[in-house]
Amino acid sequence: MVFVKGGTFMMGCTDEQGCDCEDNEKPARKESVSDFYIGKYEVTQRLWRAVMDTDSILPFNGGCEDCPMENVSWKNAQEFIGRLNAMTGKTFRLPTEAEWEYAARGGHKSKHYKYSGSNQVSEVAWHVGNSSGGQYGEAGTTRPVGLKKSNELGLYDMSGNVWEWCGDLYTKEYKQGGKSIHPGWPFEGTYLFFRRILRGGSWGGTAKGCRVSYIDYDIENYSDEYGGFRLVMEPESIK
Repeated sequence: MVFVKGGTFMMGCTDEQGCDCEDNEKPARKESVSDFYIGKYEVTQRLWRAVMDTDSILPFNGGCEDCPMENVSWKNAQEFIGRLNAMTGKTFRLPTEAEWEYAARGGHKSKHYKYSGSNQVSEVAWHVGNSSGGQYGEAGTTRPVGLKKSNELGLYDMSGNVWEWCGDLYTKEYKQGGKSIHPGWPFEGTYLFFRRILRGGSWGGTAKGCRVSYIDYDIENYSDEYGGFRLVMEPESIK
């Protein structure tokens, strides 16, 4: 785990993001976070198996122990964290969206890159443009964590490899029939679902999704080969 000193930063569509920003990244605004620890790497298949002791979830790139665990829903991640906390006596959780972006930007060491650690996406990220070929075969897939350049805090794969779940509900408001509707509530009044935030982009997505301010989201029980997660630990767990 890497210690991240808390601070205040500009979150969202800042100048270095250029003209790629989506509406849900705007406007840029000040956010503050407290101290926290965050995983140097995404949760790997090796760590997942050590905690869960089950093959109930089969990753797309199975057998690559040092690759990120994928095909994991938000609810699956919460189950893993509950077991890990019970095993260790520490308090792990998913990062908040603000914590995730602050860490991806390099925290108080930020050099204001477009991606996490560089303005050149392929220096720091596995994405659709570089995730196939070579020793891993022609088909695109995840890669072992930590092969690309780290960011200013020494964190790897904050851009690319797999999307990373955050703890937050997706809270952008939409208009339907002239009314403002929170996306955590039914759009048609018939089906209730909550959407959680995903950050960082993946091996199967474009460079745009790897930007530090790009936001994706999905329902809590959705999983696919593009999604994994990274842990945060409360500072009190060190004491």
